[in-house]
Amino acid sequence: VLDGVSFAVQPGEVVALLGRNGAGKTTVLRATTRALPVAAGTIRVAGELLPSYSRRSLAQRVAVVPQDLHVPFPFSVAELVLMGRAPHQPLLGFESHDDLARARAALERLDVAHLADRSSFELSGGERQLVLLARALVQEPELLLLDEPTAFLDLSHRALVLRIVRELAAEGCAALVVSHDLTLTARAADRMLLLHEGAIVADGPPASVLDAATLGRVFGLDAGVIEGPDGAPLVVPRIG
Repeated sequence: VLDGVSFAVQPGEVVALLGRNGAGKTTVLRATTRALPVAAGTIRVAGELLPSYSRRSLAQRVAVVPQDLHVPFPFSVAELVLMGRAPHQPLLGFESHDDLARARAALERLDVAHLADRSSFELSGGERQLVLLARALVQEPELLLLDEPTAFLDLSHRALVLRIVRELAAEGCAALVVSHDLTLTARAADRMLLLHEGAIVADGPPASVLDAATLGRVFGLDAGVIEGPDGAPLVVPRIG
């Protein structure tokens, strides 16, 4: 699926991973969490080879916000978010007052504190995405992996999520964001990586990666790219 993919995400950096459906974006994330084995090559987290980590020690450093999550039991939103504290608790430990405070703060930060007692079965797709991000926040990761974190969200919550990702980067977290929203992601990312047929074909600041010729070659898209009022690129597809 991936061929010669090599890159690094530094502390304090937000990197967007772009590409067509099936280009290998989610595979990169799954390999980084050991959900998929790699046939060759190496992955390092904080300088250490990935196989050297136990599942618990890896979860203390890396948090994932998946596209969606099947929850087999009707946990409450608060219970689901508190699961993010599990890597930091002793075996068979119970949530501390600090854990509860961190969970409440994460829910408030993402504007979903009012959902704390609701069953996870009763959430909309967008609400579930926000709750999964809250769970990742309380995990206190050094590396945050996000797979289409804004896919189900309205515009205001998309902006909120990416603003929080930028705030986490300012606090020293590294973030790798898979997204199809080129224009919005360009406003949050320091760098963009463009995957095509399993290989990286562009790596650089958004303005250098999002150009009409590259988008046409990779996405088969006829689009114009203009500079927005904030200086970041705007991708304008031509339809019809």
